[in-house]
Amino acid sequence: MIGSGTLVNTLAVAGGGILGYLGQRLISNRIQAEVLKAMGLAVFFIGVAGCLSQMLIIKGNRLSTQGEIMLAVSLGLGTVIGELLNLDAGFNWIGRILEKRFAKPGDSNFATGFIVTSLTVCIGAMAIVGALQDGLNHDPSLLYTKSLIDFIIVLLMATVYGLGCSFAALPILIFEGGITLLAVLIQGFINESATQAISLVGSTLITVIGINMLWEEKIKVANMLPALVVAAIYVQFFN
Repeated sequence: MIGSGTLVNTLAVAGGGILGYLGQRLISNRIQAEVLKAMGLAVFFIGVAGCLSQMLIIKGNRLSTQGEIMLAVSLGLGTVIGELLNLDAGFNWIGRILEKRFAKPGDSNFATGFIVTSLTVCIGAMAIVGALQDGLNHDPSLLYTKSLIDFIIVLLMATVYGLGCSFAALPILIFEGGITLLAVLIQGFINESATQAISLVGSTLITVIGINMLWEEKIKVANMLPALVVAAIYVQFFN
């Protein structure tokens, strides 16, 4: 069934967030801080691995790279668009609304957990390619695999950030479901180059999320999201 991968992934994120939240009180603040660092490191290297898988080319004994200019143009132009639209403020606004409705008094990490988790599970290469594969080939297997990975990641994140992590199920339902539906509608216009470009930029954004988690930087990843669209357009004209 088309869309089953998105449904399973949504349930995995929600379930992992709830279980992590329930186990939060069993873990001390010191351990929570170390878990956050460990997850930041994991997210960072997941992003780096995704970037290298798209950029490195091995021909015989030669190692070369591709996509550097596309990546720079996409990130630069995409960030300008994101800053003008102020997408980061939009994410924070949604997080605050959910926080007022569902967070317990004193739960200051609810909105942060929602934003960080949403960006982590939504913009990776597996989310994009898996949703495209589900829509184009009726094959949700990649999203099933991603669901297991997301379940573990979100469970661990929720032990630090709390219940807000489980609400990342909402954007993942919209994001992956939207891509799957779009792929069905415009499957004749999507080529492999566009998919690879989107995956490279998405993995780069995942790396930035890891940097934010590790070093408590405040890079507005949400404002860089238009880079995904810019990358798809770029390869259509310059690839």
